[in-house]
This record gives sequence, C-alpha cells and structure tokens, in this order.
Amino acid sequence: MAIPDFQSLMLPALKFMSSKEEKSTKEVVEHLTKEYKLTEAEIEELLPSRTQSRFTNRVHWAVSYLKLAGLIEKTRKGYYLITDNGVALLHRNPPIINLQLIKTIPAFIEHINSTKKERSNNLEDNESDSTEDTQTPEENMEDSFQKINDTLAQELLSKVKNVKPAFFERLVIELLVKMGYGGSMADAGKAIGKSGDEGIDGIIKEDKLGLDIIYVQAKRWQGVVGRPELQKFVGALAGQGAKKGIFITTSYFSKEALDYAPRNETKIVLVDGEQLAKLMIENDLAVSTVSNYLIKKIDTDYFEEE
Repeated sequence: MAIPDFQSLMLPALKFMSSKEEKSTKEVVEHLTKEYKLTEAEIEELLPSRTQSRFTNRVHWAVSYLKLAGLIEKTRKGYYLITDNGVALLHRNPPIINLQLIKTIPAFIEHINSTKKERSNNLEDNESDSTEDTQTPEENMEDSFQKINDTLAQELLSKVKNVKPAFFERLVIELLVKMGYGGSMADAGKAIGKSGDEGIDGIIKEDKLGLDIIYVQAKRWQGVVGRPELQKFVGALAGQGAKKGIFITTSYFSKEALDYAPRNETKIVLVDGEQLAKLMIENDLAVSTVSNYLIKKIDTDYFEEE
C-alpha cells in the first residue's frame, strides 16, 4: 500500500496514545509502521534531501498538529501524553482527524491567534487552502526544489550536448576533479587526449596521490550507447593494462549495455546524460547559486533547564 499522508496518521496516532501512558515519537512511528504494514521499501523511502524517511516525517507532523490542538501534551523531550481533550475527542468516535477538524479546536485557534501579531504570514493563512494537501511542508518544499533542479538538469544537458567534443572532454575531467579525483585541474588536464589509444579520451588519478589510474571515455552523443561501444572501451583498457574506467555520455545506455559486465577484473562505471547533469549541479559545475534558504527548527535542548 502507499505511504499514508500525514493527515491520515493523526487519528491512529492519537488512538495509540489513548492508554494515558506517555509515548515517544519513535514508539508512534514503530506502531504505525506495523499498523499500516509498510514494506521495507516504504519504510526506507527518503525525502529528496535524504535527511529523513518520508514516513517518519509525516508521523512527526501528525504528532505536531495533535500537540498544537491540545490533544496531546509534551511530557519531556520526544515524549507525549494524551490530554483530557484528546480523550474526549476519541469518545466522539470521529471517522478522521484532519486539518479541517484541527482548525475548529479551541486550543489550535488560540495558538493561531497568539501568533498572528508575531508572524506576517501566519500558520492559518499559509494553510487556508491546504486542508486537502497530503504532503507535509517539508515534502512540498523539497518537491518544489526537486522540480527546479530537474528543469535545470534538462537545460544543462541540452547545453552540454551542443558543445564541441574537446570542450566536453575537458568538462568531464573538470567534473571528476571537483568530485575528488585527480588532484588539481592543472594535473588532470594534462591527461586529456594524451593516451593515444582508440576508445580512451582521458586519464585521471583515482586520488590526489595517484595511487591508481582511471581511464575515461567521454561520448557527446545523441543516440543510444550500445554494448559494442563498451566492449571497445574494455578492449582499450586491456591494451593499457588498466582495470578501472568511467564511460560518460550525454545520451543513455541500452539495456544490453547496462547488463554488460566484463569477465575479467575490469570495472566500468557508466554515467548517462541525466546523471551527468545531476552531478554537475551537485558539484557546482557550469551552474551558479541564485538563492539560499535556511530551514531551522527549535533547539529543544536549550529549554531543558527552564
């Protein structure tokens, strides 16, 4: 089944706390994971930033809204206890607890009113049109960020496909240097086009000390890269007595190419156009930063001695 949205998690989370024994957020996550019979893949699914699991993030937001509505109260760091209001709400046997219901609860309304004077964009305004939203604020933000990056990657790849072959070879080496290979660009740049062997466009050190060498094939192609091209590359590596190679293309690899594995000890890493563009963005190659946004949260440790 699909991972339930954070609004759907509010009622089962409150029911789990109905025993009037304090529960930790971790316990809520573990209980709901079992209740919804999530698969390993669903449990391990991360937000785009890869900083937290998607399900855990949704549980945390469900718990947060229950607290803001006065249905649970914090007893200590990471632990909560159901309140009399929470018990009373469960006795009414609601079919669901969602933002639409939360916004009618006096404690939540009081919270909103108390923050109106302190925030120009208060919580109520931000959520007035989002009661049917199935994603948490972090998910909305990260999905928007991902869409921006996906569009940037497409535009970047389009540019790369139109550069001259020699420029593309230098671009690939520069990317590898930014990723930690080869030491300096001055050192790595000397290797471009110096191998003199068909099927190899560059040679780069695996590390700054040059303990091993990696051979590079850079193909600025429009069509699919098939298995024969990889076999030629492997042959070129064998001619150099090399065991490691990187094959980078602006295009994509056929299924036969992706399934191809040399029988000897040669190891080849394949990078297609989509991955190439993402690596360029991650390593700030040919892109510039427009804006930075810092997302902050309350440091609960600061208030421990209150």
